[in-house]
Amino acid sequence: MSEYGFRAGVRRELRRWSRRRIYLFGMVLVPLFVTMFFLNLLKEGLPEHVPTAVVDLDHSALSRSLTRSLEAMDVIAIDHYCESYDDALAQVRRGDIFGFFVIPANFEKQTFAGEGPTLEYYSNMTYFVPGTLAFKGFKTAAVTTSAGIVRQTLVSLGLSEAQSMAMIQPLDIQIFALNNPWMNYSYYLTPSFAMATFVLMIMLMTTFQFTSEIKQGTSTQWLATARGSIFEAVLSKLFPATIVYFAVALCFLWLLFGLSHFPLNGSLGVLIAATLLTVTASQAFGLMVAAIVPNVRLAFSICALFGILCFSFAGFSFPVQSMYGAIGIFSWIAPVRYWFLIYINDALNGVDIYYSRMYFVALIVFIFLPWIFIRRLRKAALNPVYVP
Repeated sequence: MSEYGFRAGVRRELRRWSRRRIYLFGMVLVPLFVTMFFLNLLKEGLPEHVPTAVVDLDHSALSRSLTRSLEAMDVIAIDHYCESYDDALAQVRRGDIFGFFVIPANFEKQTFAGEGPTLEYYSNMTYFVPGTLAFKGFKTAAVTTSAGIVRQTLVSLGLSEAQSMAMIQPLDIQIFALNNPWMNYSYYLTPSFAMATFVLMIMLMTTFQFTSEIKQGTSTQWLATARGSIFEAVLSKLFPATIVYFAVALCFLWLLFGLSHFPLNGSLGVLIAATLLTVTASQAFGLMVAAIVPNVRLAFSICALFGILCFSFAGFSFPVQSMYGAIGIFSWIAPVRYWFLIYINDALNGVDIYYSRMYFVALIVFIFLPWIFIRRLRKAALNPVYVP
């Protein structure tokens, strides 16, 4: 005897899962693997000992002192000592180093003669993080060396140590890194990139759940199981997936705040609610794409393109405020953007949920948005036509 209704639809969906390993792979394995990958990749917090080189064309006591200052830095590692600019540039092109520091010939002689020699340093910004760290280390060494030489000159002219330091640095600058004093990259990058991957997989798997029915010509059976109700059919298909995603989301949060002890300055309950809403909003986004474009290939392409671009225009690596308006506007149609803002407010800044209320409203709007197009999905399900 045939069964109909919500429970029958859920059982039918579970049977489909049992015949396709892609569901386990896309729903569970990929999100958890990416999370553990980033946790392991950035476990040190701040990358250190970036491979670099020194080109010492002077070979003087002052140049050796400058080289020792570079060697003492944690952020860079002087792994090579090159004899020429061309040799160092060749090593950059081979990928052996990410930058090099050039000490010019006659550096010590020109320095003590007051001729103002030029220190040069080069960093490979093709690899943004190591290139930036190499640049930071080289600049610090150059500025410190310049200040030391000026101080020594002023002292030799009769000024005291205090007077010379007051002229070199008239203002005492104090830097306080708010909410992440450890300057730990992982606290910022791991949650955002891992969650963006999770949202991408939810969108892809949700569109696959619906469009595969049309591709295989089983959408009429799917609707018949729900007694012809597209609303019941959709809910019965989404319900088991939502339970799985909720479990993966809670595991994701445990990996961050339980196992890895990420800072949580706010409420864990707020973050759990935001994560579960983001999961549901991402399913709704995938459902909307499947309803508008009920074709496996096209729906997959749209979700994949949009999900990948979320890594850029969601504001993880570049502030939305500094983007071109035509690009920045896309950040507001990405569910993961709102989760990211709630995470920053709650976990890192520890502010009250009141300041994140509009982000929660946006996620709720996403949940209801696809139902506008649901009848289009019903029409495609009643007349399944596969377009390769």
